[in-house]
Order: sequence, then C-alpha cells, then structure tokens
Amino acid sequence: MLNYDIVVVGGGPAGMAAALKAKECGVDSILILERAETLGGILEQCIHTGFGLQYFGEELSGPEYADRFIEQVYAEKIEYKTDTMVLEVSQDNKVYAVNKADGLLEIQAKAVILAMGCRERPRGALNIAGTRASGVMSAGTAQKYVNIDGYMPGKKVVILGSGDIGLIMARRMTLEGAKVECVCELMPYSSGLTRNIVQCLDDFNIPLYLSTTVVDIQGKDRVTGVTIAKVDDATRKPIPGTERTIECDTLLLSVGLIPENELTKNVGISLDRVTNGAVVDEYRETDHKGVFACGNVLHVHDLVDFVTQESQIAGEGAAKYVKGECAEKEYITTKGVGAVRYIVPQKVNLNNEGDVKLFFRVGSTFKNATVKVKYNGEELISRKRPRLAPGEMENVVIKNDMLKKFAKDGVIEISVEV
Repeated sequence: MLNYDIVVVGGGPAGMAAALKAKECGVDSILILERAETLGGILEQCIHTGFGLQYFGEELSGPEYADRFIEQVYAEKIEYKTDTMVLEVSQDNKVYAVNKADGLLEIQAKAVILAMGCRERPRGALNIAGTRASGVMSAGTAQKYVNIDGYMPGKKVVILGSGDIGLIMARRMTLEGAKVECVCELMPYSSGLTRNIVQCLDDFNIPLYLSTTVVDIQGKDRVTGVTIAKVDDATRKPIPGTERTIECDTLLLSVGLIPENELTKNVGISLDRVTNGAVVDEYRETDHKGVFACGNVLHVHDLVDFVTQESQIAGEGAAKYVKGECAEKEYITTKGVGAVRYIVPQKVNLNNEGDVKLFFRVGSTFKNATVKVKYNGEELISRKRPRLAPGEMENVVIKNDMLKKFAKDGVIEISVEV
C-alpha cells in the first residue's frame, strides 16, 4: 500500500491548482492521479484564447494556461500518475486506482481532493426523434476531432444549445470552412458568456434562435437535416405549426454539463440537487471528513480562472486538515431565494478566520437589478448590478467581522430584486 498525505483525483486545472496550493501550505506528500495520458485536462483541446484574463492578467489559449500549472507541478516535484483510472474512494479515505504500469493501486490518504471535472449531457437525455445516424455528436467531441485529431465532423452544421462550448465550436467550424446554419436554444436566453455570443456568433453572422429546439433528425446512415420548432416559454414544449426543416450533415449538442460525481456518490457524500456537486463548506470540504471537492466536479464554472481560485481554497483546506489546523465546526447555511438557483459553499464555519466569498448563479436574465444578502431575515448587503445572466457566475463577499456576529445554525440568503 502507498501512503500520501493528500491524493488529488484529476490532473486538470482544478487538480493542479489544489495540489500546488497544498504544497505551498507546507504539505509535501501529494499525489495527483489523472486518467488521461497527460496533465492539463480539457484545456488541452481548448486552443482558443480567452483564458487567464482574471488570474494572470493576460489572454492565453487553453494549452498555454494549462502549461503554466504543469510547469509549476514539475518545478515543485509534485508526484503524479497519468493514464490512471481511480476506481473507488473508501470510507477511510483509501483510493483504489489502476493503470497498465502499476496494475491495481491501493493508496492510503489523509485527505482526498476530488477534481474530476464534468462531462457533456448526451443525446440520450434529450429524447429527440430520429435514427442513430452518424453526424450527431456533442460539441466537445467535435472540438476534439478538429483541434486534437485533425478531422472535420461535417460541412453544414446546426448546433443545439448555446452553452460556451457550442458557441466556440460555431466559430471554430466556420473558421475551418464549414457552414453553421444556426444555433438553437431552448431557453429564452443564452446560457453562454456574452463575449462568446458576440465574438462567436455576431461577428460571423450566425443566427441564434432563442426559445427553439430540434424536434426531429432526418437521415438513416448520415444526418441529412433537422426539424426545429419554437417552444412555449412556460412549458418548454414545441408549438405546433412553427416547425421548419434545415438541411445539414451535422448536429452538435451543447446542452449542458454534468459534474463527474460517480466517485463522490459511492463514498456517500451529500450532493446538491441543483449543482449536482457535493455540499461543501468554505474550504470546499464535503460532509465526509478529509474529502474536499473543487472545480467543475463541484459546480460548473464559466471561467477557468475561477476554477483555479476555488481549487486553491480546497488545497489550503486539505493542507489545514492534514496538519490538524482546522477550526472547530459551527456551521451556518446558505440559501438561494427566488431567481438565485444555487450558492456555493452551502455552509460556512463561523470559527474560521478570513472573509468568505459566496458564488451564485441566477435562473434568468436581469437588468438594473439589486442583489440582496440577508442573515436570518436581516439585510446585510444590497448592491446594484447592471446585468445578471444565467451563463455568468456572480459572487458576494461576507466579511469576517460580519461572520463573527452570527450564531450557529443561522441562514444566509441571497436574492435578486428588480
């Protein structure tokens, strides 16, 4: 059996940032386990720019952003194993993994950091009529084909879903010579970043049809076209008589991301029903002692810079746990009200020093709205926001001197008022 103070599951931007922060906090015995053949995670196929503006203050591509952290992992001599699949995390924080070099690995960890990222929602979750014709794939799969493998998935493309990957692939396919007929979005608003709508659709005259979905896929061996229809915003059901067919040979799906939480579920860790990630405190510790979660496995982020910052918090929390520096736990909980879909962290320890940043997302678009933070019904913070959108994560900071006035089992609520 191998023994490490901290085992990090996932060698993407979240896992590397967490490991580096734990090392900075004085923990030397760290192992990163990554199922891909290289460190870097999904960033390796994200060759577009736009990464690092918040964290590094400069615009980088995905591989460039990942490389900054890979070089730090090398420099700090943090151990890692790639091409390694983690099979299980046990109740006593043993990690079981397998690879072709070592066979079955049994690793005893004092703390475990879960940083497995997320996956795309597949066609099977959508119940779209039609055969299993080739040419239907997720936007991320198409991204790998084009950017890593050097293959073009098709020449005439329809994209369902306006998530950031779908928007970016609309631009990427256009630059590679394909004709992107349109992007359809079920909701009455886009779920992607505003800058991606402008740079990836508007700049290339690609139409975005809101409140629209694909109701049928034509073609037996290869997609020959899709039927789209307007949907009722209240029921999300197609409106009869609004159907029209668009000829295409490819349908890309960008219909949401799902945190990779099979390991988390098997440990018995509580999950948030909205984020589909673990319920955590301000150091991203789950309700299983010594197990932390960060990055897109916790909740889907809009910017990788935020993934890095959050993962550093988890790395610091794991280091404190290993060194026995954790404060006594007296929690208050957080709660989103009305249009606020969720808040992370879901609980805050009153005995920890320092301010706490609460991240949240709204469920619809707002202009000139007010974000209000209340503790047990008493208003603490009121801030005007010119714009709020589901695709962009928001945050508020609760100062430590404010936390010191709270009592155990209290509730912090965040709401949006127009």
